[in-house]
Order: sequence, then C-alpha cells, then structure tokens
Amino acid sequence: MFAGEPLDRLPMMPFVISYSPRVLNQTQRWYRESAENRAACQIAAYEKWGHDTMVIEYSLHGVSHALGSTWTDPENAQTAIDKHRLDDLDDVDGIDWDIDAVRKENDPWMQMNVDAAQICLDRYGDEVGVSVTLPGAMTAASGLYPVAQLLRAKRKQPEQLHKLLKICNEAIKLVCEEFIKLGATPFLCDPVASGTIINEKEFREFSLPYTQEVFKFCHDNGGGCGYHICGDTTKLTQAMSESGCDMLSVDDAVDLSYVKEVCGDKLPLIGNVSPNATMMLGTPEDVRRNIKENLKKAYDSPCGYIVATGCDIPLPAPIENVDAFMDGVRELARYPFDPEKWA
Repeated sequence: MFAGEPLDRLPMMPFVISYSPRVLNQTQRWYRESAENRAACQIAAYEKWGHDTMVIEYSLHGVSHALGSTWTDPENAQTAIDKHRLDDLDDVDGIDWDIDAVRKENDPWMQMNVDAAQICLDRYGDEVGVSVTLPGAMTAASGLYPVAQLLRAKRKQPEQLHKLLKICNEAIKLVCEEFIKLGATPFLCDPVASGTIINEKEFREFSLPYTQEVFKFCHDNGGGCGYHICGDTTKLTQAMSESGCDMLSVDDAVDLSYVKEVCGDKLPLIGNVSPNATMMLGTPEDVRRNIKENLKKAYDSPCGYIVATGCDIPLPAPIENVDAFMDGVRELARYPFDPEKWA
C-alpha cells in the first residue's frame, strides 16, 4: 500500500500486537525490555505475514504508569496495574499532576516505544504503515483510579471524574504528538468505554468529548487516527462515528452489517474475525469461514473495508490460525471479488 503499488485485494490488519513475540519464540517480558526487541517482533511478524500495518504497543497503561501508578512485569503476560496513583477520587485536586511526565525525555517507557516505532519506520516505512496503540481517556483514568470505583464515580462523583479525565486527555495528546512527529498513526483503544460497561448517554458524557478532542488534536498536528473499543459497541456505533476518527475498528460482538449501515458511508471499517472463538479456539477452516462471513457483510462498505481481527490476537492462539487468516484474505478478498467463493 505505502509503496504506491496497485492493490490486488482488500487491506488486512490482523492485530498481531502483543502476539508478535510468538513469531520469535520470545516472552512478553523480553518484548518489553528494549526498543530493539519490540521492533524486532513487529518486523519479524511483518516479514512472515506481509500484513498492512506494523503496530507499536505503547500500552493501555502507559499514561497511568507515567503519571504515578505502578505495574507488574510478568514473564509471559501483559502488564497490569498493581498500585493505582489514586485511592480516593477527591485527591485528584491535591496532586500536582506533571503531564510532561509522559514525554520521551521524562519517561523511559515512552522513549523505548518511540525508538521502536522509528526502527520500524526506518526499516519498512516506505512500504507499510506503522500504528501505535494507546489508551482513551476512560481507560487511562482506570489505570490511575480502580475501574470499579471509577465506574461508580459516573453517578456519585461526576465532577471529580471529569477532572481526572481531563488530566488523562492532556497526557494522551502529548503521547499522540510524539508519534505523529515520527510519521506513525495513533490508534486509540478504550475498552473501559465499552458498551458492555456503559450506556450511550454515559458514553456521550464521559468518553466521546475527550476522544473528539484527541482526534482533532491529531488532525491539527498532521496525523491520522484509528479508533477501537472492545466488547459490544452496537449501541455506541453512531456516537463512535462522530468521534472524528479516520477508521473505525469493531470487536466481534458487533455485526458488521449494522456498522456498515450506520456509518459505512462516513469512514472505513475494520473488523472483525473473532479473536477468541475463531483465532484462539478455532481451526484454520473456522478462520476461513469467519473471513467469508465478514466479506459478505462489509466488502462493499462505501468508504472501504479492512479485514481484521476483532481485537488483539490472544497469546495462546495457534500460529497456524494466523497463517490461515493471511492466506484466506489473500485468496478470498482478491480483486475482482468472487462472491461464489464466500458461499
């Protein structure tokens, strides 16, 4: 795509993110140790499969970690917050929040990921894009204040919650700025804003305005932006399409036909082969079947369709299923389309 060659198929963006160390038979801890390791995993995955983006995983906890929460360092699992910066939301006023803590010169984790993105861009940036996953405001806030208490605060302490969300959003914009300068594309992931957890009214109050602000910032600074929320976001689809994102990714709990109907004429759609039922627990034939189902629903989406998994591929998923995804898209999503193959 980025090499300027004519496309012979629909783009494919399987979320080979935290899964990428599997290609090198490495652990998650090794993957987190250096920029070289992080880049090596993405480069190895791209060289093996040739998909249409490499993704640097800044981490959904990257902002909260820079702002004072601490996280775990498991050998072969993703990090988790083990000590939140806030125990009481009322304390948000009493902390001297240093938003610049997220900048690369102040945060080794940020520097590592900026360097990893630069390595990928230097190696293959002339032929494939590089994206960076980072948290939305609700998810970043849940790394500073426990998620169960944060969700209760929507009703009990909405003013204090908005204060925390504003702090997180300012930090998120600084993270976006660092990567946009390189030529990488921010991809905002906000699972705590899922329709599985909050309703549309709450989404429009506590999530959408902050997301719109971030995406406007990205555009004002010359960058693009993608958007993903895990879980069932069916009832949030219209609101999500109002965010200002340049592409919308949906989880497998959402019907692509419905998303196409609501906003397919506004922006490209991404999704949504099941990460768990198909990629982790299914067979290569199940992967192929799931791709066919998605193509039937979204191949003709007016602003375009990118064949993808519904979220990051789980670590235990068989490599053979990822192979089947790549092979299936190359065969079944080739131009000109042959719907008889999707039967």
